[in-house]
Amino acid sequence: MRGLAGRRVLISGGSSGIGLAAAERFLAEESRVFIAGLDAGEVDGAVAGLRHRGEIAGLAGDVSTEADVTRIVAAAQEALGGLDILINNAGTSRRSAFLDITPGEWDRIIAVNLRGMFLVAQAVSRLLQQQGTGGAIVNMCSTNGIAGEEDYAHYNASKGGVLLLTKTMAVELGCYGIRVNALCPGYIRTPLNAAIAAGIGGDDFEEAYARDRIPLRRVGQAAEVAAAYAFLASDDASFIHGAALVIDGGQLAVM
Repeated sequence: MRGLAGRRVLISGGSSGIGLAAAERFLAEESRVFIAGLDAGEVDGAVAGLRHRGEIAGLAGDVSTEADVTRIVAAAQEALGGLDILINNAGTSRRSAFLDITPGEWDRIIAVNLRGMFLVAQAVSRLLQQQGTGGAIVNMCSTNGIAGEEDYAHYNASKGGVLLLTKTMAVELGCYGIRVNALCPGYIRTPLNAAIAAGIGGDDFEEAYARDRIPLRRVGQAAEVAAAYAFLASDDASFIHGAALVIDGGQLAVM
């Protein structure tokens, strides 16, 4: 895609699932990549596994913690000589009925998915403003930020917050040449979703979910979301700003 070669890209949650697929895609586009993830061993393994594909480095940290976010953004800036693109991907999920959600579970989901999204986005936005070169930020939202799904009240609330955060960032940051958009994937096959599915039927659950809720009759792949990340970060999307791109196989079209 146009304009990605040589671009300096920070990917939070970049050591597994969709984030790892995004790292692979941006390296394929000849971008320079820095990944962050919660588990140090996983981050090191991802960097080692992708080093043959291009320039990549990484650091472990918790995006819900201000000190860790400061370390991650500073390390990315040092490793890459600045930043051009933020793929704000870190997130978590847990299946629990509304009446069973504990305050601790609620707080952790909101801390990672919404507070963490804000902290990373703000730190990178300040850097992009200081650089004066503009840039692109893509926040990870979800179809669950557009419509509610049973047993995910805390997750739905966090992603609804990300959607409005994205739109507000777009209103405030456009004057600095910083484009801000969101991705809203539906059901995507990732290690996180696989772990949730394993507790409620595994492959049988996925097949039934796809059959009953997704018009394309299959779940999505991480590489398909990574392609959308690359598009929104590229010059091909130069006038797309404040948007939420849905990638769901038609899931939201079902009544």
